[in-house]
Amino acid sequence: MRISIIAVGTRMPAWISEGVQEYTRRMPYELKLLWREIPLSRRGKDISVQKVCAAEGKQLLKSIPAGDKVIALDVEGRRLSTVKLAQQLESWQMSGDNYSIVIGGPDGLSSACLERAAQRWSLSDLTLPHPLVRVLLAEQLYRAWTITVNHPYHRQ
Repeated sequence: MRISIIAVGTRMPAWISEGVQEYTRRMPYELKLLWREIPLSRRGKDISVQKVCAAEGKQLLKSIPAGDKVIALDVEGRRLSTVKLAQQLESWQMSGDNYSIVIGGPDGLSSACLERAAQRWSLSDLTLPHPLVRVLLAEQLYRAWTITVNHPYHRQ
């Protein structure tokens, strides 16, 4: 199974890239995480937030591999505990499908991205910096996998 994580924003700080790489490296061969970045759209006084989100949304949607089920990270999405995420991960693995998780830019996801998503997921009620979301997502996917295989990484 493959999970593609497609995120708006490039040129992350080194500590973000290192954190993402560390947890991606730890994932087993049969559960690959692939990361794709799309550039932020140009922002300015003369460009509305809706236009920015729509432009980024088009790029995100183009980047989703054909046939993937889509999960949108969205502040209004479903909140999952780590144990529930592990159960969800097992379900995804059993489905035989590949998944894409989309992470919007500072202004969120376009309505087209949200409509394309089979699921909407919220990582937290807290407002998190978008770069940090990448590390948090990678770690939680790794932690969820460790729960499914009874690896000692996750301790309650």
